[in-house]
Amino acid sequence: MNLKEKLTTFKKQLPPTVQLVAVSKTQPAEVIIEAYQTGQRQFGENKVQELLSKYEQLPRDIEWHLIGHLQTNKVKYIAPFVNLIQSVDSLKLLQEIDKQAKKNERMINCLLQIYIAKEETKFGLSFEEALKLVNSDEFNQLKNSQVIGLMGMASNTENQQQIRSEFHSLKIFLEQIQATHPFISTLSMGMSSDYKIAIEEGSTLIRVGSTLFGERKPIIQSQQQ
Repeated sequence: MNLKEKLTTFKKQLPPTVQLVAVSKTQPAEVIIEAYQTGQRQFGENKVQELLSKYEQLPRDIEWHLIGHLQTNKVKYIAPFVNLIQSVDSLKLLQEIDKQAKKNERMINCLLQIYIAKEETKFGLSFEEALKLVNSDEFNQLKNSQVIGLMGMASNTENQQQIRSEFHSLKIFLEQIQATHPFISTLSMGMSSDYKIAIEEGSTLIRVGSTLFGERKPIIQSQQQ
């Protein structure tokens, strides 16, 4: 099955409430164009340098999502065009996004990355930290960035009940936040290995790469720095 067939078949199985972000990290521009030609417009990258390179090469109506960890000193490079930053894990980063968005006379949508996994390798805010952030005076002062939802990654485990429990906890937390912040409604959960569980638990945005594109060796590290 070629990429067009894979994408078409994959999208047909998704509920109308769920958006697909095709994770194109390490994929060359020609593969992204192939996906683009099927009508896919949302693509996710986790390295700023790689995202910049692809932005320059590819159609301007692509909606680019930054899904990897973002350092504050890299925000300025993607602020002119990024559609959604899914990995906001601190007030400091959010304030820098706001600052750079203002410079570019844009509004940048963001998701707060919430730590739900039972692993130490994942970034993200705790539930308590996220609540404190959205209820802070600093949050209310932001003018050019808007938190529209939450993102979480489940543990890398074969235990489906654990994965389901972690996703469920994030859905419950979103509902808690929505009581006072109704505009925080997007829930980004689920990757190639667990998107079906994520959808069952309320995800509205899934990030899928290898299921669509297959596995690929990473681009030379020096190009990603």
